[in-house]
Amino acid sequence: MPHISRRRFLGGVAATTAAAGVAAATGFSRVGATTAPAPLPVTEENRRVVIIGSGFGGSVAALRLAQAGVPVLLLERGIRWPTGPNADTFSHMYSPDKRCAWLSTSPTLTSTPPAVFDRYPGVIDRVHGDGLDIICGAGVGGGSLVYHGMTLEPTEPLFAEVLPQLDYAPMHRTYYPRVASMLRPATIPDDVLNSKQYLSNQIFIDHITAAGLTPSRIPMPINWDYARAELAGVMKPAYTTGDVTYGVNNGGKHSLDVTYLAAAEATGRLEIATLHVVQDVALNAQGKWVVSANQINTGGDTVAQKVITADAVFMGAGVAGTTRLLMKAQGKGTIPDLPDSLGTQVGTNGDRIYAWVNIPQNTGALQGGPACIGVKDWANPSQAITVVHGPVPVPIESHIMTIIGFGVTPVRGSFQYDSATDDAVVHYPHDTETVLNQAIHDKILQITGSTIGVLIDTTETDPTTFHPLGGAPLGSVTDLYGRVQGHRGLYVMDGSLIPGSAGACNPSMTIAAVAERNIEKIVHTDVGSVF
Repeated sequence: MPHISRRRFLGGVAATTAAAGVAAATGFSRVGATTAPAPLPVTEENRRVVIIGSGFGGSVAALRLAQAGVPVLLLERGIRWPTGPNADTFSHMYSPDKRCAWLSTSPTLTSTPPAVFDRYPGVIDRVHGDGLDIICGAGVGGGSLVYHGMTLEPTEPLFAEVLPQLDYAPMHRTYYPRVASMLRPATIPDDVLNSKQYLSNQIFIDHITAAGLTPSRIPMPINWDYARAELAGVMKPAYTTGDVTYGVNNGGKHSLDVTYLAAAEATGRLEIATLHVVQDVALNAQGKWVVSANQINTGGDTVAQKVITADAVFMGAGVAGTTRLLMKAQGKGTIPDLPDSLGTQVGTNGDRIYAWVNIPQNTGALQGGPACIGVKDWANPSQAITVVHGPVPVPIESHIMTIIGFGVTPVRGSFQYDSATDDAVVHYPHDTETVLNQAIHDKILQITGSTIGVLIDTTETDPTTFHPLGGAPLGSVTDLYGRVQGHRGLYVMDGSLIPGSAGACNPSMTIAAVAERNIEKIVHTDVGSVF
């Protein structure tokens, strides 16, 4: 279905469109600034389907809708990050520049050395909250650009701990394998693991074994031949020096931009609009969905506004995007009668990051990665935890390694809308994960040995999560297929559906598998009738 476009110019802060009957995107001259706006072009369009965000849920929806013959417009706030052998696409961990941070003048990760640079749509955003900051990706491919790539499927008991309303059998039989066929995860091969660049991984395995536990190689969406090429000197080091926090310059990582999204674009039915920051989603008097977005330049200046009327909107912007946008719509009344449970059951996936310092052995400089070796303590589903080794890519011998833990966590966090700032902020009680935190600490002590080195809980001083979940939980805010209750043509496809944790697993695999399940149903029942 061709879209209809109409352009006009405004001099005010906000545009009002008769089709929407609601305030459109805020037109400040710079995102987050308060200076008087210049006249901005406003484009109005009609589309069949709009997807907001290109993370796991949005990318799955884009591919399956496009394959079903549905033309899709995907709005992504970030830019494309094309990689390749010996590329210099991404910022480096210990020489950060503007590419590392979303519209910030300094790095957003506290583990990165300080730096000052110009604002730029870099790959990592830090969304500040009360008691918790959310770390999330920005760019075509979302968090898959920067995540280590731990691609874990929970067992049936673990799955039932977090999504008991869904049948695990078809998930295991059909949807997890469907995701795996796209991401092609593989464990680290012996020759790479046994190289000197992976000494810290070898030490971690030795400690796991000495503690009477079983080490596990974590599946990663990586072509390990790229690491082999680095070891052979054919490619500049990236994997083998652990320089993966801001993306892998050499490529070989099966991120969403080169898997799901590339396949969707190949159909000719997906259009990706980059540098489009969605401000509002509303329901108009005709029962259509109105998406208002600011189009920005790479300095963060708003250069145009776009108002898109659509038959269907799929929310795939992650917890920090999807939940906040829906909370704004609820708070301002632009989408009436949203479920009362919106914004609830938010959790961190139990994320905990430790620095293990003063280790007696040499751990190696520029430790190889990503986080591919761990321990899965899953015998008791309600208390399951996973602990993995994380590389420390400092250029000198540091006697340090990072240890990451996560598990099944309570879901006491929530978002609250603040009309003064027109935003929703996550509130996270400090004592929410006390029991889980102690279990992770005890497991790490078991592995490391209580008298060997020093453990520093970095999450205690810097409360963050890379894996926010919840806010629009499946079965309460939405039905069991991600349809927002009471709202025809409005869907949630991302981690907002999953309350709190993904069953002691990195959540990417489960988010994508649930999205595969949901979109299959939606294509079968809603295409041609709802949109």
